[in-house]
Amino acid sequence: MVGHGYIQSVTNQAAQAVSESKVSGSAPDRRAIVQIQGVSKLFDDSVAVNNLTLDIYEGEFFSLLGPSGCGKTTTLRMLGGFEEPTSGRILLGGKDVTYLAPYHRDVNTVFQSYALFPHLNIFENVAFGLRRRHIAKSDVARRVGEILEIVDLPGFEKRRASQLSGGQQQRVALARALINEPTLLLLDEPMSALDAKLRHQMQIELKRIQTQVGITFLYVTHDQEEAMTMSDRLAVMRHGVIEGIGSPKDIYDSPTTEFVATFLGASNLLEGQVTESTEATTTVRVAGGAVITLPTERLPRGLSGSPVKVGVRPEKISLIASGVEVGRRNSLRGRVLVSTFTGVGNQYIIELPDETRITVYAQNIGDDTAPRSGEEAILAWPVEHTFAVVPMAGASIEAESES
Repeated sequence: MVGHGYIQSVTNQAAQAVSESKVSGSAPDRRAIVQIQGVSKLFDDSVAVNNLTLDIYEGEFFSLLGPSGCGKTTTLRMLGGFEEPTSGRILLGGKDVTYLAPYHRDVNTVFQSYALFPHLNIFENVAFGLRRRHIAKSDVARRVGEILEIVDLPGFEKRRASQLSGGQQQRVALARALINEPTLLLLDEPMSALDAKLRHQMQIELKRIQTQVGITFLYVTHDQEEAMTMSDRLAVMRHGVIEGIGSPKDIYDSPTTEFVATFLGASNLLEGQVTESTEATTTVRVAGGAVITLPTERLPRGLSGSPVKVGVRPEKISLIASGVEVGRRNSLRGRVLVSTFTGVGNQYIIELPDETRITVYAQNIGDDTAPRSGEEAILAWPVEHTFAVVPMAGASIEAESES
């Protein structure tokens, strides 16, 4: 562990919850193509990456997600050979590449700026890596044609980069990086310069391309939608450590820390105390006296009898009429503060008796009985959609997410 007076960015409980969580993201039937073993990176006395251990498997689309300054780009740069670790090892395909120069690693990188050569046409931009390897001209022509087909740019060979849109330039940069068939492709927020509509289209395209070529992708982003849409697995980073790792569904449905629950989508979190825990279920008494039940497997280890935050996603909650039986669901009573129509649904802000506010998303299914501002409401949701997380230490989540 790195010294220099560095104070751990997560509590011991959070670290234990992450390491022992069932959301391990492991894939024992696949070969680990990237192995990051206890890697730390110091810049003077500032710790960018802290004792990071991570396996990335052959052929998977893996994303590092987190706010600015969390260490994700530094991790990518160490994998690419642009930064050297202060300590630890990096293995690529079983080979120690910790201190190898970038050109001695079977890794290519797509940067935010694309870095296309303006004086070369698209064919020569894509063929650049093959030319440096002295590949036969006939093979160069064939392979450039094949990769331009994959990125959906056939017939663009004679154009210049300045004649292409941002999305097309991105695909050229991707083709140039893929044509040498690297073991690992690193992508450093390559969609950050695109507008929202094009960015969404490129998410689908990038996942299609990765699936077709079968090369391992490591994607760095602060955009939750990008990571959720494209990734086979993702890791959420904060202060140089991983706070959650697994499939997008695992991380979204079963977060283990407050930061992960709030950074990856919206969550309603209520402060409470664990009152009883069996092998199957755990009960938590929240502020105001209500009792919430959750599956015990969703209680991070070491939190039994401790203060926790119990959570539920806004879309999991139903608003039901007074007098309707809630059954075995969790339920709370409140008053509608805000009711907003969003087209695809309605968004509600519900205030509980202790002034805690809960957000609810309801799908637009043509229901005319939606509650209005000022009306009383009963919130109900299934026990299995409830989770508990380690309360976050340090700066506020809002401040970190906006940094």
